[in-house]
Amino acid sequence: MKVSVVGLGKLGACTAACFAAKGHEVLGVDVNRSFVDAVNEGRAPVLEPRLEEMIELGHARLRATTEAARAISETDVTLLILPTPSLPSGEFSNAFLESSLKDLGEALAKSSKPYHLFVVTSTTSPGSCDEVIVPLLERGSGRKLNEGFGVCYNPEFIALGSVITDFLKPDLLLIGESNAAAGDTLVELYKPVHENAPQVARMSLVSAEITKISLNAYVTMKISFANGLMNICDRIPGADVDAITRALGADKRISPRYLRGALAFGGPCFPRDNRAFVAFATRQGCEAHLAKATDAVNHEQTERLAEKIGSLLGSARKTPVAVLGLTYKANTPVLEESPAVSIVKALLRREHEVVVYDPLAIPQAKVLFGRSVAYADSARACFESSALCVIATDAAEFRQIDSSYIRLPTTIIDCWRILDPKKLGASVTHVILGRCERIGAPV
Repeated sequence: MKVSVVGLGKLGACTAACFAAKGHEVLGVDVNRSFVDAVNEGRAPVLEPRLEEMIELGHARLRATTEAARAISETDVTLLILPTPSLPSGEFSNAFLESSLKDLGEALAKSSKPYHLFVVTSTTSPGSCDEVIVPLLERGSGRKLNEGFGVCYNPEFIALGSVITDFLKPDLLLIGESNAAAGDTLVELYKPVHENAPQVARMSLVSAEITKISLNAYVTMKISFANGLMNICDRIPGADVDAITRALGADKRISPRYLRGALAFGGPCFPRDNRAFVAFATRQGCEAHLAKATDAVNHEQTERLAEKIGSLLGSARKTPVAVLGLTYKANTPVLEESPAVSIVKALLRREHEVVVYDPLAIPQAKVLFGRSVAYADSARACFESSALCVIATDAAEFRQIDSSYIRLPTTIIDCWRILDPKKLGASVTHVILGRCERIGAPV
């Protein structure tokens, strides 16, 4: 098919590249000239594993432009992958979607083509497609829904750092459709793209919007449950949160995914989708008690860890604390709603000296923290200056930490339980979250 992707950011660039790599003719559209130039030159406009590979595979079929009208004149299906920032209410703003759809609707009004399919991939508050997007397109194009154009809601369930893999091998293809013909087109679009056979769920536009935020609200509840369980295990000698969650996850009613006690959840989707679910329920006159509790537990995780660090330091509170890993998860430079960033801020509020290191995010960290923290250029450098180090992400680089890194008696808080205590040496106190044990002598 001839496909256009409006928005070449973290998800849009990957979507466009994957469609092109799998055989579709793809036109990327973005107001950011540097993103457009990168795509046209065969370069990745954003940092994401495997994106360069996909762009290279699909380069002959992948073009980009800043002219939105070309999406109408040169393609048959347009995916809109634009930011929908959170409003103070917790719901999502449609401002970027509306601006783009206004231009696309006007271009369709001038076109002689009989039909065009618009696919909203951006996360929207339930009701947005029926109440905002469809009326806007009808006004702008002068056409009627399902006659001169169709609309689908097709959010992706991906995670930064694994976008390409998640996109090519999804568990679920969710399609909200204005009619069956629109949904059929979207099913055909994905057939050559998916490398597995995902469950296909087709439903109304509003049902799909509710499904998207409901799924993420449920996953965050699962994460907070695992974190609450980890907090309990921290207090009970002999308890092991990983052994417990592995057993829980073996039950097919639960599954092991996202059932791993560690830091709070973060990133550009989970926190805001959970808050949007609460806002949506409130608008309907309902109370989202579980979602609210999930958010409360998530915030408590950061304060709890900051207090644990303080108690471990004791009278040595002026000892610099090193935080290894700043992004909200490994393999991405994104700091948005990162639990590690929240931990650093909590430590600074308590007037601790802080050293930070992340293999992907130091430039962004310098913008965020300025001179309030010190910056290390490697994990090894953290251990040279700090007697307490927090492993805040499970990045592959940090899994290599052993006794060769250690230069002075050190406490390591292993938030993700990724280190082998046998390899750390006698001068390390290894504090393992989710297990009531410390290996080695205290600070």
